[in-house]
Amino acid sequence: MDLIKLLNQNYYFLVPALWVIGYALKKTPRVPDWSIIWYLFGISLVLAWIAFGFNVDAILNGILAAGAAVFGHQTLKQTMESLDSRKK
Repeated sequence: MDLIKLLNQNYYFLVPALWVIGYALKKTPRVPDWSIIWYLFGISLVLAWIAFGFNVDAILNGILAAGAAVFGHQTLKQTMESLDSRKK
């Protein structure tokens, strides 16, 4: 099952926004790596509530957007690491 297919099209803007925010958090020395996913989760919910109101649809799609952002980032990162290790 493709996670992005479950996400409502109105929430697609959250995924790249969360990638940028996650990158900024990763480069922030005082933010531990383990906490980045929780920051992204909270930010995704807040942005969904601001854009679409406090309702079940916003909550579910905020969760899905955070999941798609983290899953997409990890897929790209691990694929690149695998390709780099094969070159060595």
